[in-house]
Amino acid sequence: MSVETEKQRWQRNFTDLLQELRVAQTGVQILFAFLLTLPFSNGFPRATEFQKDTYIVALIAAAAATALIISPVAFHRALFRQGRKPELVRFAHAVATGGLAFMLIAMVSSVLLITDFVLPRGVALVLSGLTGAWFLTFWVGLPWLRRNWGEPDDEEGEGEFPDRDEVVGA
Repeated sequence: MSVETEKQRWQRNFTDLLQELRVAQTGVQILFAFLLTLPFSNGFPRATEFQKDTYIVALIAAAAATALIISPVAFHRALFRQGRKPELVRFAHAVATGGLAFMLIAMVSSVLLITDFVLPRGVALVLSGLTGAWFLTFWVGLPWLRRNWGEPDDEEGEGEFPDRDEVVGA
């Protein structure tokens, strides 16, 4: 196996980050599209003021998440071929983290909106709180705990998938 240069490492980091953002982008765009159509549905006029306020929080959070998760593409266009990949990766990491935070708010607000519409408010608040805890467990808690398990696979502390030949023993 050859040693990766710093330039190659930054390129790999950027490629890995873009793959992660593609997953997040799809989810937030589907949620955003749903939220955009909701006021035009027949049942929306029956929504309470609390539900409408919750809807606005979910909508704005989904819009913010979409903007942040897509922004590395615009940043890449602005810095294209300027040799500033480290800056791009750091920026993309920061906005991806912010985008996930807004996505969490949008998801929990959406759950609150729907559960408050069909269930008593107390039950809706409990279910929404559990939803938020569930997301935080998998998005923050487990990754934070995982950072101390074993030795890092490379100098960055980021694991890599083994080459195909290593997996099949060739």
